[in-house]
Amino acid sequence: MFNPLQTPHSGYHWDGSSDRFFEGWYYRVTIPECSQSFGFMYSIDDPIGGRPHSGGAAQILGAGDRYLCRTFPDLANFWCDRDILGLGHWRKKQANYPPQLIYPVTSNEEIPEGYQATAYFNQGYLKDPGSQFYCRWHYEIEPVYGWGDPKSFQQATGGLLSFLPIFEPGWQILMAHGLATGWIDWNGDRYEFSNAPAYSEKNWGRSFPQKWFWINCNSFINEPDLALTAGGGKRKVLWWMESVGLICLHYQGKFYEFVPWNSQVTWKVEPWGKWEMQARNDRFEVKLIGKSDRAGTWVRVPTEDGLCFRCRDTMNGQLTLELREIDGKMLLKAETELCGLEIGGAPWDETWLLD
Repeated sequence: MFNPLQTPHSGYHWDGSSDRFFEGWYYRVTIPECSQSFGFMYSIDDPIGGRPHSGGAAQILGAGDRYLCRTFPDLANFWCDRDILGLGHWRKKQANYPPQLIYPVTSNEEIPEGYQATAYFNQGYLKDPGSQFYCRWHYEIEPVYGWGDPKSFQQATGGLLSFLPIFEPGWQILMAHGLATGWIDWNGDRYEFSNAPAYSEKNWGRSFPQKWFWINCNSFINEPDLALTAGGGKRKVLWWMESVGLICLHYQGKFYEFVPWNSQVTWKVEPWGKWEMQARNDRFEVKLIGKSDRAGTWVRVPTEDGLCFRCRDTMNGQLTLELREIDGKMLLKAETELCGLEIGGAPWDETWLLD
């Protein structure tokens, strides 16, 4: 299915080489009526096989910030499209279903443990054999914003140079905002939703971020047409490390982009509990203040040593956002208590200040 909002880097990046490699995908759906979010994290590590960390995984950060994870060591049961967004991984090979997209799904019992996802739907089933805790989900997605002006070609999040093997890891927002309709069965608690805010992104590469933070929300109070993604990190550029950050908004059909090549971006992020960012270019300025009084949940992320608990998340963070023209005129002031807030990597023993 052709997606007019398909972003660059939507396809699979592995080129078949034996170099250390990972690729990860993130889908999120927020259900404002019950103040809950579900984040689905899919990954593949050293897909050439035969390496210590070769294999795949699926993780879910769900209602109440509860966490579920399953690994999929058999690479033969993984598939991913090189041209568009589409991937899946099954625990067991099905005689009638070689690794490929199964759609439409007429019965969820047809699908073994695993997942499949595209730009238009996300579906799967995971069960922890120890605790018997499970999740089954199936929802359709209507993309609203990709990344960039919705009336123009969609942009690479990392800019034009992201097509070259200069920056590691790569990062791409696949869909800044969409509308999800379907259901999630969270160990017997069934969540049904219609036109719920949805989001997706991905990262990939041969090296791993040293340290980072992330702020994401597309469910604001009285602002249904607002989507925010922001973050900062230390990444590898050829043979040195640099600190970079961005704040980007889709709002009422417009794209407000504050990135290193057109803006000054600063931040003050505590080891946990408070995230502050500001950015300014020749036309606009934006300010974010995120807070969390929750402990957060540790999730696994790709590292040199495979998937490890080096990332702390909540999806019920408080956030205030202010967007002004450069002369001070207020364009937008928005709030939410459904913000995704994250820190990752190390060290996080003191406040990270970039001014």
